[in-house]
Amino acid sequence: MKKNFIKMIAAMALVPALLAGCTAADTTDDTTSDTAAATGEDQSLQKVLDSGKLVLGLDATFKPMGYTDENDNIIGFDIDLAEEVCKRMGVELVKQPIDWDTKEKDLEVGKIDCIWNGMSVSPSRAEVMNLSEPYMKNDMIFVVAGDSAVQAQTELEGKNVAVQSGSTAQEILSNSGITVNETALATNVDCLQQLELGLVDAVFMDSVVANFEITETGKNFRILPDGLEPEEYAIGFRKNDQALRDEVQKILSEMKADGTMGEISTKWFGSDITIVE
Repeated sequence: MKKNFIKMIAAMALVPALLAGCTAADTTDDTTSDTAAATGEDQSLQKVLDSGKLVLGLDATFKPMGYTDENDNIIGFDIDLAEEVCKRMGVELVKQPIDWDTKEKDLEVGKIDCIWNGMSVSPSRAEVMNLSEPYMKNDMIFVVAGDSAVQAQTELEGKNVAVQSGSTAQEILSNSGITVNETALATNVDCLQQLELGLVDAVFMDSVVANFEITETGKNFRILPDGLEPEEYAIGFRKNDQALRDEVQKILSEMKADGTMGEISTKWFGSDITIVE
């Protein structure tokens, strides 16, 4: 009985030490996180490296930048670039389709780590995102049916023009001074389907996408000779994610220098049309 009593006392003496150990272990991560937050330390790159994943947000219908093929695989020029960047970072690329109209919100709440999908640079986007350096040029153009009587954008006055909702194309068209009946749709594919069905007179969209669609499908579409304005594509990160943004930018520059980016561009466009320095 005396032995049992002694054992009980010894066990009780160990309880505070065990509790202290558990508390220290449970709060180590929180303390580190709180310290980083308090000091303003940028953990964006480290979080991706620790998780082993980079989550890329995209409109999975945006050919040829990032889209779903007939086998339900997401492929494209931007996807090939991102795959190579992730390979060099030692992480997995996770391709996350999103609603283009709410892309900024998806980025802000942490659903995705970046928006990488032929996203045009604009002042409004630069205000809410940390943008990479531009990596490709693009023109905003009008597409009409091959047999359309319209030969120039001035002849679109009062006509029905489709445009992707939430895109810079929509912003540019609204501010162009051309009086049209705008039809905002979820994707460029939807817009071109409306054109094919004769429900709209034109589509205002990216030349990169329009040329690829016309070449790939062989449909009777025609690009008007006069567009509105040139643009550039960039990658969007959260405003404070400077470390992640800079690492991706550094790798892209390395890919440009060693010829990898040129090879990927040639695969999709027939030549190196990238502008990365």
